[in-house]
Amino acid sequence: MSHSDLFKKVTAGDGDARQAAANELAAAVKASGLKGSPLVGEIKAAMEAQGKKDGPTRAAAMVATAALCKEHTPTTEAHLAALLGEVLNSLSDKVKEVQVAADAAVKAYAEMANGAALNVLVPVCLENMDSTKKWQTVVGALMLLGELADKAPSQMAPHLTDLMPSMTSCLTDLKAQVKEQAQVTMKKLLDTVGNKDIEKVLDDLIVNMMDPTKTEETVHKYAGIVFVQVVTAAALAAVTPLLKRGFQERKDALSRMCAKIVANMSKLVEEPAEALVFMPQIMPLLEKASEEVSDPEARGVCEDALEQMNRIKKKGEERPLRKAEADKMKAHITGAASKAGDDPVLVDYICTMCCALTDSRMFDFDDWEEATVPYFVACGVDEAAAKTATQTILDAAKNDSGINDEPVDEDEDAEELCNCKFTLAYGTKILLFNTDMRLKRGYRYGLLGKNDCGKTTLMRSVAEGKVEGFPDPSEVRTVFVEADIMGEKSHLTCVEYVLDDPAIKAANINEEMVTAQLNAVGFHENAAARPNDAVSTLSGGWRMKLALARAMLQKADILLLDEPTNHLDVMNVKWVQDYLMGLKNVTSIFTSHDSKTLERVATHILHIQDLKLSVHKGNLTDFVKEYPPAKSYFELKATKFTMAFPQPGFIEGVKSKGKALMKMEGCAWTYPKNTKPTVEGITVQVSLSSRVAILGPNGAGKSTMIKLLIGENIPQIGNVWKHPAVRVAYVAQHAFHLIENHLTKSPNEYIRWRYEVPGEDKEAIKKATMSLTEEEEEILKKDITFELKDEEGKMYKVKGVLDKLTGLRRQNKQKEYEYQIKWVGKSDDANVYVPLGKLEKQGKLFMKLVKVVDEKIAAMQGMYVRPLTRENVEKQLVDVGLEAEYATHTRMGALSGGQKVKVVFAAALWNQPHLVLLDEPTNYLDRESLGALAGAIESFEGGVVIISHNEEFTKKLCKETWLMEKDEETGIAHLNLQGDADWMQQALKQVQEKGAQEQISEMVDAFGNKTAVQQKKKISKADLKKFKKKIAARRKDGEEVYTDEELEAAGWIL
Repeated sequence: MSHSDLFKKVTAGDGDARQAAANELAAAVKASGLKGSPLVGEIKAAMEAQGKKDGPTRAAAMVATAALCKEHTPTTEAHLAALLGEVLNSLSDKVKEVQVAADAAVKAYAEMANGAALNVLVPVCLENMDSTKKWQTVVGALMLLGELADKAPSQMAPHLTDLMPSMTSCLTDLKAQVKEQAQVTMKKLLDTVGNKDIEKVLDDLIVNMMDPTKTEETVHKYAGIVFVQVVTAAALAAVTPLLKRGFQERKDALSRMCAKIVANMSKLVEEPAEALVFMPQIMPLLEKASEEVSDPEARGVCEDALEQMNRIKKKGEERPLRKAEADKMKAHITGAASKAGDDPVLVDYICTMCCALTDSRMFDFDDWEEATVPYFVACGVDEAAAKTATQTILDAAKNDSGINDEPVDEDEDAEELCNCKFTLAYGTKILLFNTDMRLKRGYRYGLLGKNDCGKTTLMRSVAEGKVEGFPDPSEVRTVFVEADIMGEKSHLTCVEYVLDDPAIKAANINEEMVTAQLNAVGFHENAAARPNDAVSTLSGGWRMKLALARAMLQKADILLLDEPTNHLDVMNVKWVQDYLMGLKNVTSIFTSHDSKTLERVATHILHIQDLKLSVHKGNLTDFVKEYPPAKSYFELKATKFTMAFPQPGFIEGVKSKGKALMKMEGCAWTYPKNTKPTVEGITVQVSLSSRVAILGPNGAGKSTMIKLLIGENIPQIGNVWKHPAVRVAYVAQHAFHLIENHLTKSPNEYIRWRYEVPGEDKEAIKKATMSLTEEEEEILKKDITFELKDEEGKMYKVKGVLDKLTGLRRQNKQKEYEYQIKWVGKSDDANVYVPLGKLEKQGKLFMKLVKVVDEKIAAMQGMYVRPLTRENVEKQLVDVGLEAEYATHTRMGALSGGQKVKVVFAAALWNQPHLVLLDEPTNYLDRESLGALAGAIESFEGGVVIISHNEEFTKKLCKETWLMEKDEETGIAHLNLQGDADWMQQALKQVQEKGAQEQISEMVDAFGNKTAVQQKKKISKADLKKFKKKIAARRKDGEEVYTDEELEAAGWIL
């Protein structure tokens, strides 16, 4: 019997007879196939029969379809797909018998479906989920979708993009049955996303879709996720409804969190083109938030996310996903398996599956085998030939997709040292994700990226063999060059320091070889640094030369240099540049905030952005042409990022910002074991208005002079003075060592630990000006006598052995400070206050004790203004540019170099200093941070002294220049004051000559212009009385005036 006759038998029967006839039809079709058969058309016509009287016919068609699906072959499966839409429609038939039969047919389709055929079945389901359809049909389509998702999750995931809008609508449907089935199906669909980062909160996503009031709570949960897995289109589709609702709430905090989720997820999108479909939904909301969010910080997060999305959009548009073309695919199929071409319906079906696999970038042979081989075999192709044909089609499709496209290497002759794909993390933070790195011998790669993007971590990981796929050290030798010297090795000589390195020991390098290499980089007996000098005496420039000499001895294939030009003057920067350019067979990767070095040295640029590492041929100029935003890495200006220093407090007795708070007069310093001074004749002063740049070549004595000024060392010749109430912050050139012992603390915890004892800084440099020698300790054990005045002005004597200065200080009627002392063996009742002048007469050791008290009192005054609380410390860290996430919730061991510098700044500035001394502050900071630092210094009300080789930075900020230069004959450094500092030089000279700073007759500005200074005269008692009357009258009129300031303005002195 023909297929048509057998189908008539099905429609004529009922009950068991109908089912038996349907089984007979299915067996016949399984044997002969459906090619050329009218059966499918006849079944469809029966399904479309109208009227209640045709109900049995429609039911028979459903029974026949279910039987055919259960006994399907690969060829019949292709033909039966055309009936699915009518089957789903029949679920809402008015005749119950038809509904029941249709339900069985839907389940049979779910059993029959090939996972790769979802491109055929899902659109049919989607069409029948429309709100115009009856609820039974919608429920059936939802049920089938859920079954297909269980059966083929990887093939279902790409369809979420199209399904989510309809699914969201179904979850809020008024019909309880639709809502219930939608909930079950949505759970199954979201399970196909395959992203472990969000799988724990998928249920919350469904709850939010059903109840919008849960939006804020759900967004909070998503904002706390650390995303580490590849974000596919399916993951984006799942989260998009939540983000839309979050932005639409129009709350600053909620918009910020949504923007953060967008930024975090979009970084992990492997194919930018996959994100394009979500741009129309998310971008307008981000743009609106960037304009309307009132909170500046939250708005900045929205702007950053928008900027990132624009970058992804641009990449996606430049490199769109190449979709499979049906005509091309059919040609591949019929060309590889000609017998399949006899059945156009089958070819179309196979073509649909192959196109779906291609568009999903699923090129695993097993997937393609399932989608093609059974169908080819059913057409009469031998199984081995069918597999060969499948491989041929797969290769052609893969080639058409562009996935095999590789960038053309212009220098194929250069030896390849590395070609790997890897992911790199630091703690819980992903720095590089599933990215490629290819390095060639002899290339010089400048490594670029914003601060905290992972530049240093990448180089250190390469050097330590922690990059997956990187060649073994036996094949490619890498050396990480860093100039920081660990504290436990600071006592070693330069030669000993190099020999102590494990890699040098392993290479059997001897002292003679080390000395020769040190000579090669400039260490000589007559140079500023000698091979046998202690490494602790080296300036930053010489430390870098030492590190390079050590690296050279290891015969590296790849040199990894982190900011090699930091701490270096112009001549030494050129030396490093020339050295790197001279390496013809060694590859170098280096970071630098010096645009001139990247311009001159780099042959290629490695760029870190959005968790990817890309390589670009050419130097910095070439890269900026290709990627203009990179110019911002080297512009000395702040954009959204700002820094702020805490403003200094009031200093009693200081009415003018120009009044000297620190002075050095004729100072000289000779290092132990040296026969001649390093510096001499140093005369300077610093006030609240000071903006000083200390310049000079490496090893000229700049840091030595600063150490004398702050009291770390005592000059052998000359005097150093500091106002007793002034607070000074000093950020040393190698300040990282302060926090290296606290890497398990957060920055917030570290600062609170450092200042937890009131008035004390646990990390304060041990100053020679405040530390007693053994001889001075012995002197203190002897009796001393003070002649003092009692409250009535009568003189009396006290004698005893000093126990300590108690820390209490007061001013007497003559405005002179008096310090309370305690005697050995006497009670506190015997404590007395001794004027500073009398303590000074007892010798320098007493002045050391006085300075300890002054420092503590000054620090305590800062503590009174701002308590040491978690919130206050966090604000301080945020003010210097460290986000709260890193300030309070991240251990310092997980911070980048730039972030650690900010911690050092925040800690040094905690006590609200009046004067800030910065030794090479620009190291490790990107240009945006430098711009912010410049802004903080400009708005700071205290004095600032800066040592830096960054000429652009110091020119922007400093009106005074102290130039340290060594005398070519003696090798001793002297100070040459320029600009406004000439005024200081003349002032101090006249103080020494005339004994009165008030008699200065002229000042010289930075350009050498002379301005006359009004001579101040001592006011008589009569004039003073008249003057005070005038002041009193002005005060009575409500004017706020001060006698001291008005006297000074009028040219008088008391």
